[in-house]
Amino acid sequence: MIKLRLKRFGKKREVSYRIVAVNSTSRRDGRPLEELGYYNPRTDETRLEVPAIVRRLQQGAQPTKTVQHILTKANVFEQLKSSES
Repeated sequence: MIKLRLKRFGKKREVSYRIVAVNSTSRRDGRPLEELGYYNPRTDETRLEVPAIVRRLQQGAQPTKTVQHILTKANVFEQLKSSES
């Protein structure tokens, strides 16, 4: 199963995350299938590749709870519903 989850990078106490599509059995920081965005919790900065995320969700990828919250704040699920119609 493909999951949309966070991949940690950065220094100690200065962490940032990349939103990636990975196989659910791979490691947290393993090689992703595709990088879909960026999230910095310290500045609350988010950069998303929305068309790629919508495509992965249509293919059946399951977001983790944290990624689902980030995508909800960015209204990605609204665009997913509009593209299905």
